[in-house]
Amino acid sequence: MHDTDVASGSIKQNLPPSLVAKIAPHEAAITFVTVGELTRWVFARDLGARRRSQIEHVIAVTPKIPGGVDVARKWGEVVAYADKHGRPIPVNDSWIAACCLAYDLPLAALNVADYEHLAEHEGLRLITT
Repeated sequence: MHDTDVASGSIKQNLPPSLVAKIAPHEAAITFVTVGELTRWVFARDLGARRRSQIEHVIAVTPKIPGGVDVARKWGEVVAYADKHGRPIPVNDSWIAACCLAYDLPLAALNVADYEHLAEHEGLRLITT
C-alpha cells in the first residue's frame, strides 16, 4: 500500500530509486484516504489538465482499500496508543496506518517519522528508502 506522498511521487515519477526497487514486488494500492487527498489536490491546486488527468487515471486504475468497522476500530486503537505515548500522528496518516494494520498490508512511506512508533508497537510493516 502507498501512502499519499508515495502515490504522488509515483505520479510525478520522482520517487527515490531505492524505494521504487523495494515496492516493485508489491501490488500498488491506495486507501480511501489517499483518494480523498489526491482529489483535494485536483480541486485545491491550479493543476493543468494533464496533471489532473494523471491523478484521475491513477485513482481509477489503482486498487482501493476501503474503510469500514475493522479499520475504524483499528484507527481508534492506533490514535489512542499514539496519544497515550506522546506520539500524536496526523489524522490522515493514522487512517492510512489503520487500513494497513486492519488488512495486514505493508505501507510504503516517505514520511517515516509519522509511522515509526506504529511499526515498533503495532506491527505496522513499513517499506522505506
